[in-house]
Amino acid sequence: MFIKTISIFLIFVVALGLACSGQPVGQSNGSTSTSGGAIRLQGSGSTFVKPMMDKWTSEYGKLNPNIKIDYQSTGSGAGIKTIQNQTAEFGASDAAMTEDELKQAPAEIIHIPVVLGAVVMTYNLESVKQPLRLSPELIADIYLGKIKKWDDEKIKKENPDVQLPATDIVPVFRADGSGTSDIFTDFLSKTNPEWKEKIGRTKNPQLPQGVGLGGKGNEGVMGQVKQTPNAIGYVELTFATANNLPTALVKNSSGNYIAPSGETVSNAAAAMSSKMPDDLRFEITNSEGANAYPISGIVYVLAYKDQKDAAKGKSLADFLWWAIHDGEKFVKDLNYAPLPAEVVKKTEVKINSMISGGKPLRQ
Repeated sequence: MFIKTISIFLIFVVALGLACSGQPVGQSNGSTSTSGGAIRLQGSGSTFVKPMMDKWTSEYGKLNPNIKIDYQSTGSGAGIKTIQNQTAEFGASDAAMTEDELKQAPAEIIHIPVVLGAVVMTYNLESVKQPLRLSPELIADIYLGKIKKWDDEKIKKENPDVQLPATDIVPVFRADGSGTSDIFTDFLSKTNPEWKEKIGRTKNPQLPQGVGLGGKGNEGVMGQVKQTPNAIGYVELTFATANNLPTALVKNSSGNYIAPSGETVSNAAAAMSSKMPDDLRFEITNSEGANAYPISGIVYVLAYKDQKDAAKGKSLADFLWWAIHDGEKFVKDLNYAPLPAEVVKKTEVKINSMISGGKPLRQ
């Protein structure tokens, strides 16, 4: 009886020691990816892709209950810093990283296109019932503070059948480092010399003093537009649609006024895909094509090519593979656009290049 009591006591001490050490009983040492059998992946960045990422992580989690993916919409600039600092398994950005940003990372980062989307001009004009028609010149002049009234002759000329109010325009812009701003300013830099000289392509546009209101994230810009009469702002299409606010027809490189949609964004990407470099960093703004929406962009997932944790790395690679294949069926319902077939093929090569310990993660 005494020996049996001692045995039970020793078993209790060993179990207690394991519990205090933080190691689950029966789990081998060295596992950094699992907790109770679940692999957890952390991502952050683009607010542009937040609705799509929420849908993907939910649907993928149903198929793979042991994979837990948490995505935080912190803005593309913050997403880039997150991956540079290695504080998450992946970042997301609507703007490809620059050479300087890549050099600040401790190892090679690859760009994985996952979805396409439209940056739209949405506005709060209660008296206007039909979509406004806006050229790059009008948009630039509004955000440069040169056009201050909705009934300005330049706006009326492009919208002769619209009853425009004699009210002040309130431009709303992104106040944080933003891939949405990068797409927006890239488009204007390609189409308006004055904008290119004074503002340029940037994630943080510095507008003339006193022009506009700032909002953090697509959510913040959308909130400002929705609650501010006579406001105009640039956001991802899903945010405008979800808030029942109109979107403008924007004049493209062919001279046509194009409505933002999955189809017109795909047209923009298809026209530019032949110019896509091997590292997949490219833009689709102001694309050629009669029916291409001109303020279109690509969302990239940013990840290290060489993954330190093989289990997490494989889970990330498998999730990305699923997203650009099976995950594409959810894209159109959320007002995004799928990747063209040529882009998918090149993205497959990038995902298959991911390694851990010198071995491919997807064998």
